[in-house]
Amino acid sequence: MKIAVTYDNGNIFQHFGRTENFKVYEVEDGKVVSSEVIASNGVGHGALAGLLADRAVDVLICGGIGGGAQAALAEAGVELCAGAQGDADQAVESYLKGELVSTGANCDHHHGEGHSCGDHGEGHSCGSHGEGHSCGDHGEGHGCGGHEDGHSCGEGCGSGCGAQSAMTGRNVGKTCRTHYRGTFNDGTQFDSSYDRGEPLEFVCGAGQMIQGFDAAVADMEVGQVVDVHLMPEEAYGMPDPNAIFTIETAQLPGSENLEVGQQVYLTSQYGQPFPVKVTAKEGTTITLDANHEMAGKELNFRIELVEVK
Repeated sequence: MKIAVTYDNGNIFQHFGRTENFKVYEVEDGKVVSSEVIASNGVGHGALAGLLADRAVDVLICGGIGGGAQAALAEAGVELCAGAQGDADQAVESYLKGELVSTGANCDHHHGEGHSCGDHGEGHSCGSHGEGHSCGDHGEGHGCGGHEDGHSCGEGCGSGCGAQSAMTGRNVGKTCRTHYRGTFNDGTQFDSSYDRGEPLEFVCGAGQMIQGFDAAVADMEVGQVVDVHLMPEEAYGMPDPNAIFTIETAQLPGSENLEVGQQVYLTSQYGQPFPVKVTAKEGTTITLDANHEMAGKELNFRIELVEVK
């Protein structure tokens, strides 16, 4: 068995699509017997997924990762444990013990990654291991975050599974690079690509972004700047009370160490990680909220279309 970790100076590198190195661990009988650091030799989720597949990697542990990268890894047969951070060696040891609980940064992007609906009855487990509990109709349905740039994790489209209608416009189906600044109605900034110094790249109309952002970019011209005001229905939707659920901590290995207010990632039976927030712990139970933290909020974006490929 081989486990790869996005690697930077001993730690888990947080941006899958830009990782320069992987640390690859050879595992036998549940123990690491050797490891080596390899160069990524390429950029983009397709190239990176292919590299891991060529190395016969079974599992990838990483920080932020986008929907396209998740799909590429799934196609390559590589199991994904996303949202991890900290020491790479320790993360692998935790994974092998079945104790890896992936904590991630708070969602601060406006992605709308593909997600699976809660009413399919997925079983979920904490991290990539553990007893999956049946969620039935909880309707969590959030994919794990972001884009290949991995600036953040865990946004859901908030418009319901498959609810995004067909979009038209000159840029639909094309790879767009945009700068943007996002603010709440009181003027408070919640995100900005300008602050990171790098435009955001996505395929317009592919459901990688929240509906209102995608629609705004669909017919823009390169160099154009637009201001848009999005209602919750065009962004992350309204909070769903059914996305809050209580389970026994024994059903979720590692959850006994979680604290109220902490964000962690669960993994559905389909291997899709999604973020939840711990809202309560009482006795032997833990309550988790899978609503997006921006659900119910009106959002404002200033969007600049930098390039269309």
